[in-house]
Amino acid sequence: MTADALTPLRDALGRVHAPAVGPARIVSLVPSLTELLFALDLGDQLVGRTGFCIHPEPAVRAVPKLGGTKDVDLDALRALAPTHVLVNIDENERPMFEALERFVPNIIVTHPVEVEDNLTLYALLGAIFHREAPARSLAAALSAELAACAGRDWPWQRVLYLIWKDPWMTVGEQTYIARMLAQVRLAAVAPDDGRRYPVVDFEHFDASRFEAVLLSSEPYRFQDRHVAQLAAAAPIGGRPVRLVDGEMTSWYGVRAIEGLRYLRAWRDRFEAEGGAPVSAS
Repeated sequence: MTADALTPLRDALGRVHAPAVGPARIVSLVPSLTELLFALDLGDQLVGRTGFCIHPEPAVRAVPKLGGTKDVDLDALRALAPTHVLVNIDENERPMFEALERFVPNIIVTHPVEVEDNLTLYALLGAIFHREAPARSLAAALSAELAACAGRDWPWQRVLYLIWKDPWMTVGEQTYIARMLAQVRLAAVAPDDGRRYPVVDFEHFDASRFEAVLLSSEPYRFQDRHVAQLAAAAPIGGRPVRLVDGEMTSWYGVRAIEGLRYLRAWRDRFEAEGGAPVSAS
């Protein structure tokens, strides 16, 4: 027996999981995890997902939808008789988790915060669902992207990363998004109120605290017109405003690999083009 075989398979709550016996019936209530399951060649064992689980196309269309991440149809989920349900601490709410515990044999709780946490996530799901080889391949690919980012010498730049308007909202430094940005030496700044996703009041949040503004494509879909509007606003103080693909910064799992590659190219363009607009694509 290998050392790996002796390592307990613990989820984000520290609960130990045993490897699945026979084919699993998996429900994923997290878009990033749904995409990861397909990358681990588990699409044929995925029996349910949320309406926000939209990748990978077109394969994901064959999996029944069960509502949103916070308003899952529990009766429909129960009817699928899942052996495993995948949830996330940030994206799914505790009352739903407690309801699932009454009839789901195995609930796997996830909570990546550091980008490197994806390595543990790959290993956990790979071991539970007997997909160790593809999990190792994903880990090698992510490690290579992390090393490629670490090898660059961009100067550190403070950025205000906005995810919503009316009210303006940003991300705290303790979030996964902030950790992704840090891989390309972008330091996310936010009001010092301790919240993970603070509201930004530009009357009291001085523009001297940031050197550029990033507008995410999700959850609010910022577009070119928002770039122009915000760039002309007095509170920004003439600082550059850029679009960024929110899926590449906020989706974890297998998307972290592509996300780091995207951010590296984005940062290169930002440096090369200076004050010129940088698109989200």
